Amino acid sequence: MSPLRVSYQTIEFGDVDIHLRTLRDKQEFLDAKGIAEKLGISSAQWSLFGVVWPASEVLANFMSDFAIKDKHILEIGCGIGLTSLMLNQRNADITATDYHPEAGSFLEQNVILNKGRAIPFVQTGWADDLSALGKFDLILGSDLLYEDEHADLLSQFIHQHSKPHCEVIIVDPGRGRHASFSKMMVRLGYTHHQFKPIHTDYLTNEFKGQILSYAR
Repeated sequence: MSPLRVSYQTIEFGDVDIHLRTLRDKQEFLDAKGIAEKLGISSAQWSLFGVVWPASEVLANFMSDFAIKDKHILEIGCGIGLTSLMLNQRNADITATDYHPEAGSFLEQNVILNKGRAIPFVQTGWADDLSALGKFDLILGSDLLYEDEHADLLSQFIHQHSKPHCEVIIVDPGRGRHASFSKMMVRLGYTHHQFKPIHTDYLTNEFKGQILSYAR
């Protein structure tokens, strides 16, 4: 089996450059020991963690000047970790999670590439019992609602790891499931509003999604 092919790119946030080692494209696949397969990650889904998606760029740009002082922050489904890496450069107290077995190693190498502090990483699924992960002041994520059942799983995972006063920012590219997710979040005691990102000229194509904001 041939090794993974990777590429390197730099994404700018004002005067901050984030250097990324990503998969070369979405055709890359390497699961020699069947670890991802045992987790339910198919060969078609395997590469999705390792590329930069428009929603992740929107989230990272939105968080580039967001108030983060004294906030314990969690990024859910971090994928290649763009937002976590950018917040790390801002000296944020950031922890990253993802279900993919390779996400942690790519994040670690990208931290080194950016000469940053180590970012705590936990490999977890939303249905996993991981109370040791702790509770957070600010919870972030992008492009998370792929399947119908994700609305329930994600809202419960967020609720499990939210402090009594917590902000939640989710960037949804418009997959048609954010309404049911928002209803579940409101049911759990969170206020909700959503809005279009203002400036997305850094993207190749028009962004048709929304930034979903919740608080309690």
